[in-house]
Parts: sequence; C-alpha cells; structure tokens
Amino acid sequence: MILEHFRQPARAVAAAFALTAASAASAPAQLLPGFDFDSRQFRIEQVGDGHFRLIGEVEIDGDNYQFFADQVDVYPEETRLVAEGNVGYVGDGGRVAAERAEFDTEAVTATFYDATASVRLGDGEVERSMFGNHEPDMQFYGETIEKLGPRTYRLNKGGFTSCLQPTPRWQMTASSITLNLESYALLRNSVLKIKGVPLFYLPALYFPVQEDDRATGFLMPTYGASTAHGQSLSNAFFWAIGRSHDATVYHDWFTQTGQGTGAEYRYTLGQGSEGQVRTYWLNENETTRSFNGVERDYPARRSYELRGEARYGITDNISARGQVNYFSDVTVQQQYQSNIFDASNSRRNMSGNVAGNWGLYQVSGTYDLNETFFGASRSTLHGAGPRIKFDQSQRELPFTPFYFSFQSEFAHLLQRSSATRFSRGSGGETMEITEMTDSGLNRFEIAPILQIPFTRWPFLIVDSTVAWRGTYWTESLGVGDRAGMQVNDGISRGYFEFQSEITGPSFVKVWDTPNSGYAERMKHVIEPWVALQRVTAVDNFERIVQLEGTDSVLGNVTQIRYGINNRIYAKQPQESGTGIAKEILSVQLTQSYYTDARAAQYDRRFRTSFNRTPPSNFSPVSLIARADLTEAIGGSFRTEYDTQFGAIRTISANGLFAFRGWAHMEAGWSQRRFVAGLSGFDDPNRLDHYLNLSTSMRTRSNNVGGAYSFHYDVLRGRYLQQRLLVYYNAQCCGVSGEYEVFNFQGLGSRARIPQDRRFHLSFTLAGLGTFANVLGAFGLGQGQGLNNRY
Repeated sequence: MILEHFRQPARAVAAAFALTAASAASAPAQLLPGFDFDSRQFRIEQVGDGHFRLIGEVEIDGDNYQFFADQVDVYPEETRLVAEGNVGYVGDGGRVAAERAEFDTEAVTATFYDATASVRLGDGEVERSMFGNHEPDMQFYGETIEKLGPRTYRLNKGGFTSCLQPTPRWQMTASSITLNLESYALLRNSVLKIKGVPLFYLPALYFPVQEDDRATGFLMPTYGASTAHGQSLSNAFFWAIGRSHDATVYHDWFTQTGQGTGAEYRYTLGQGSEGQVRTYWLNENETTRSFNGVERDYPARRSYELRGEARYGITDNISARGQVNYFSDVTVQQQYQSNIFDASNSRRNMSGNVAGNWGLYQVSGTYDLNETFFGASRSTLHGAGPRIKFDQSQRELPFTPFYFSFQSEFAHLLQRSSATRFSRGSGGETMEITEMTDSGLNRFEIAPILQIPFTRWPFLIVDSTVAWRGTYWTESLGVGDRAGMQVNDGISRGYFEFQSEITGPSFVKVWDTPNSGYAERMKHVIEPWVALQRVTAVDNFERIVQLEGTDSVLGNVTQIRYGINNRIYAKQPQESGTGIAKEILSVQLTQSYYTDARAAQYDRRFRTSFNRTPPSNFSPVSLIARADLTEAIGGSFRTEYDTQFGAIRTISANGLFAFRGWAHMEAGWSQRRFVAGLSGFDDPNRLDHYLNLSTSMRTRSNNVGGAYSFHYDVLRGRYLQQRLLVYYNAQCCGVSGEYEVFNFQGLGSRARIPQDRRFHLSFTLAGLGTFANVLGAFGLGQGQGLNNRY
C-alpha cells in the first residue's frame, strides 16, 4: 500500500494535469461571482444560495495556482471550494493529486485527502546522481495533506522521499510530518525504510531540508562497533546561523565506555578573516579489562580536547591569527582517535599572533606554547610568551650598492619539565608527586645586517652579508660550585658573522621536444655553489642556557658549505595556448665543513645534527630529490650519509600516483638506520623503520568506490593501523562502511587491550546530509561517496 503512493511519479501527475487542461480547453472561461478566478467546465449548477457546483473536467485558474477535478463545489461567501474526483492542484512549485480536497481561496490553504504530492527542492547545485539523475524533487503522501502555507505542509499517516524511482530506494514514514520545504522536516513516530525494509525507528526526528543544503536540523546518524568501546551511535545537529557562520553539535554514545559530546563553530567574514573551533568532551565509565590474562580495573575519567584556528584582518596593515591544538589527556587521544597522526601525536600547543606591516617596518607579538609528552607521566614544555619582534626590511644605502636591514626581538622563553610518580605515604595511601623543573628566562637580541650583492655576471652570483648579533639573557649557567646549574646571573654575547654565497658558474642546456606529447621544450640547469661563513669568538658559550637554535651558535668557527643543484624544467602547453615552464625534477647534494668539530652538533640544516652524535669536522652528505612530473605523478627522496662511517643515517621516500580521476595512491617509507660505533645511531632502541600506503579507487560515475591504508612498523614486524573504506551510491541513496584495526602494543603498560577492531556504518540519502565522526571515523577517503552537509 505504501509503495503504491510512489508509483505515480511527478511527471505522471503533470501529464494528468495537462490532459485535463486540454479536455477542458473547449469550455469557455467564466468568472464566478465572489471569486477572482476563471473556471472552465462542461456545466454549472446552482445548488443553493451561495453554493455553485462545477461539473465535468473542471479547471480553475487562480492567482498563481490551478485546480483540476471532476466536480467542484464553490461557496463564494465562505471563500472556499470542495473538489472531488481526480483532484489536481498546481502551485508554489508543487503538484498535488488527491481524491478529495477542501481549499480556502483567500488564505490559499487546503486539505487534501488520500493525496500524493511532488515539489521542487530548488535550482541550486546538487549531486544529480543521488537523485537518479532526475531533477531534485521530493514526493510525499498521506491520508491527509494539509497545505499550511506557500511551501509548508502537514502530513498525517504518510511519508516522503526524494528518490524519484518507480520503486523508491528509501522513504521516511511517520504518524505526523510537518514539512517546511524552505527549512526543515519534523516527524513524529518516524521509521526509515530502505527498499521497503524498516531500518530504524525514532519517536521524533528533526532534520534540514533546504535547496542550498545548509538548513538547520539533525543529520543522518552513523553506527559503530569497537572492541574497546563497544557499540556506538553518533548523531549531529547542524545549525545554519547565517550565510557566513554555522555550528554543529555532536553526540557519541558508547555502550561500554560512556559518551562524548562536542561542538564545532565556523565563520568567514571575507578579506581573509575566517576561522573554526571544535571542542569535544568525553565522559568514560569505570571499566574492567583483561589484558595478557590479568584483569585490571580502570577508574572513570573525564577528558576534553580543543582544536581551532582563526585569522582576522584588523586593518589593512594589522592582522591577527590564532591556533590551538590542546587535549587534557594524551592517553585518550591514543586510544580513541582513528586518525593515526592524531593518535600518535603526543604534542599539544596553542599560539596567538598580532602582526603589523608599515612599509619597510614590521612589528609582531606572538605567544606560543608547546608541550610534548613522553609516556603518560613525563612532559616537556617550551615556547615563548610573549615574543615581540621589530624588523626592518632591506633598504638600499644612498650612493652605494649595499642594502641595510635589522632584526630585533624580546622573548620571555618558556621551558619546563615535569615528571609524575606515585609513592606510598606513612599510612599506606598512594600519593601522586609531580616534580617540575623551570628553565625559562628572558632574552633580548638585536642584529643589524649589511648585504653586499654582486650580480654583474649572469653565470655567477655572489651574495655576501655582514651582521653583528648582540644577545642578552637574564639567566645563565653557573660556574665553580654551581657549575651546570641555572642561576639568576645575566649574561651577554656579541659576535660578527661574515657570510658569502657563490652560485655558479651555471651550465644550461635547452632542447625542443615538439612531438613528445609531454612538453614543447626542456631545460636542464646545473648549479654548483659554495657558501663561506665565519663567526667570531663567543667566549662564554658554555654558560649560555640553550633553549633555541640562536642560543647554540658556536663561536670562532669557519664553516664551508658546498653542493650542487640539478634542475630540469619542462615548458608544457596550457589550455590558453601559452606554454608555462615548470620544474619537474630537482636534485640537491649538500655537505658542510667546520673548523671546529663541535659545530657539527648544532647545525640546524641537517636533520641528524641534534642526535648526540660525536663532534666531526664534516657534516653528513644530504641528498634531496623532488619530482613533479605531472599533476598525477610525483615524489620525493631524502637521505643523510655519514662519510666518516660510510653509512646512511636516515633515509625516506614518498610517492604519489593518480590515474584519470578514478585511482589515487600515496606511499611513504622512512628508516633510521643502525650505524655501529656512531653515537646516537648505535642504540637499537632508538631506531625506526616505517612503511605506509594509502590508495583509493572509484568508478567513473562514483557509484562504487573504496580506500585502503596501512601503517607498518618494519622494524618490529607489526601493523600500527589498517583501514578499509567501501561505499556504494545507488540512485537516491548510498551506504559507506569502514573497518579498522588499531594496534596498541606500542603503548606498553598504558594499553588496555592489545588491539582495537573498529567498524563504522553510514547511510546517505538524496537530500539528507551525513557527517564524519569527530574521532576520525570515515576520515579515510572522506568526500568520496559521503554527502557531507557542512
């Protein structure tokens, strides 16, 4: 019975209206007394005072509406009419077919009995494949359909769908439905049916229905199951506050561990002013877990996270920005997040910045806080609050080829280490003891810089600078009895830095490739270069508290950096017809020599400098290669090779491949290798070796697709995570399923179970939105097959 209502699509209703209109066209139009509409019919009878009856293929043309019926009783004094037999109504972008109707011609409201209707959702951009490639219409039916306003209806014992198929793939039925086609649908005792099969029941449901897909209301829920957290149900409510800002409220219910609530707010004000902030609270119950044959009780706990970023243009010259990535419990992130980067991230941070630019001068104030956790009981905090900078850009000195600039900074540096341990008191009670070490201090620094460029020869470029850097710290490291201790004795440092970078001579070869199908012309550039740097003596280096890179400058050192750059350019044709040269391959080889072997331990240009390696007059050889052959093929490679030990310290590679929009793959590999006898690389516990892969595929029509990813610990022979996402988009509806296996063995004693197996299920219906879980579910291949409303 229910399906029968939808076996008359809107086009059939429209055809019936057209046929009725054609049949009645021969009858002359008449204007009834007391009504401002024209009517056509075979005959008119006056039944009584103020009661007329129109009989025979009646057609009524009113103000922005039309009525069709076999018979219509008109009551001019009551401004109403009653239609019976093949009733049709057209108006407000909709059509209604019913057995009987009562219509108020003045208020333009009506009640239709045993009725079916169809309306246009809007003319905006929609995913036509979700509507069976039809127009974005909505059909609904009911024992009675009350037209309450221009685009507002109330359905009793009915249902609706936006799937315009002979047999709809989905429909929502309810005892009562209030349908506002500009805003929302409110259902009571609602049942969602997929292909006629009841899927779930809700006593009340409110969700958005709007042509721009940004209406306030509930989004489609998602279901999940997890070894660690039990079954889960995730819901979201979207609030379209205005055209420039919106908010979403989330709720997650876990059968074993508790529940979580969250909220997200987004805004955009134009001119680069925009932002978003998201928070999530998790309330966990007390649980008992069995791990390695031992049962452990875990107390209830509450935790939260806060993430967001914002940019705001205060004036044309002044802008502000802020960023926060904060969580209250690092172990919660490790155990709940599906995104492996969020789960493995043990750093929380927040920062704010206000910067102004007036010609050559720049002023900025920054506050940044970074805290890194080592396990659950130790952490290190560093940052600055505030950090104030005043700089001048390069300015040509009058009557000279030289350029002058300066930099200045005041910073209140933050550095704090904390460790928590448990101890038993005299009464046998357990006490939590936190030990903290604060190494923060104030630092002021100024650096005038003189640049001396030499560009007379196109094949040889020489760029030289002379700078003096003066620094003052409010604290220092003690001497004598207080050696190694941080004391409240100020200390200053001043040194000159001479630097000259010579690039060239450059070797260039250009050749035409008109018939290659790839590029019109190719260009190969080979650039050898050398940089000479001299830092004058810093006599009190051993007394400086080293918190940042500028604190680690070793004096009385001459450094020679040398290398060679290889670059290949391709001039590729564009749609505009003008070819554009693009770098498709670059290879850079670099090494440094130091007159003082200790300088190799503080060179920030190399990844492995700060790894407790022994002093050396030579840095490792750095090789960096990047390829960007096409928009679909690219990659990078990086390694550092120790010439003294004849071994590779670190090596990594990344690659990207895409094929015609339906296949995409990214892969990465990295290794920190064992080097016998090299401090920092001869400890097996500090080595790592990882392999990761992410691939996705879909059909050209995006009806079927999926994604798979894994992160594998090669050194320990175990998967850190595997994720598989599969989705299917039929006409008018879609389903997405994700399966994930997350390995907790790396957490050691903090792990409650060895691994967590997770499953998530989401449905997408044409015209109804869904969402991605706050904890990262459906983050793999997100946007492929998911119709996200926000």
